[in-house]
Amino acid sequence: MTRAVCSGSFDPVTNGHVDVFERASRMFDELIICVFQNASKKGFLPVEQRVDLLRQAVSHLENVQVMSFAGLITEFMRAHDAQVIVRGIRSVKDLEYEENEAYMIRHIAPEIDTVFLLTRPDYSYVSSSGVRELFRFHGSVHGLVPDCVEQAMIELEQRERK
Repeated sequence: MTRAVCSGSFDPVTNGHVDVFERASRMFDELIICVFQNASKKGFLPVEQRVDLLRQAVSHLENVQVMSFAGLITEFMRAHDAQVIVRGIRSVKDLEYEENEAYMIRHIAPEIDTVFLLTRPDYSYVSSSGVRELFRFHGSVHGLVPDCVEQAMIELEQRERK
């Protein structure tokens, strides 16, 4: 059995992320989506809410689970007996960054392989940071994020207006 991990901040999760999760879930027996907690950053959405929204967004995928973790990805993968890390690639810039990360992971844990999945062209411009910026300027995020995330963002905006 091959267990893979797709890690990130997913702040917020986008439809591009979900597309990668769906494709990876067909490639591996199990897929764990891991929301990494960065103690030095205050997130747009709290980690617990990101986990909950991810669970909603991938509820149609039977072999996928969602967790959170603070620490090295290699520690998480070893603790969960995962052999492969899956990374979505939108551009050459992403590839350069992810390639260096993959080499570092390989240095720390030679038993872990990295698989790169190219983002579908219609999601190549979608990023969490872009969605956050669009939202801050009151632009519509419809079609960029799962419906549950769009709703959570609308509710956040309504709370902030009060």
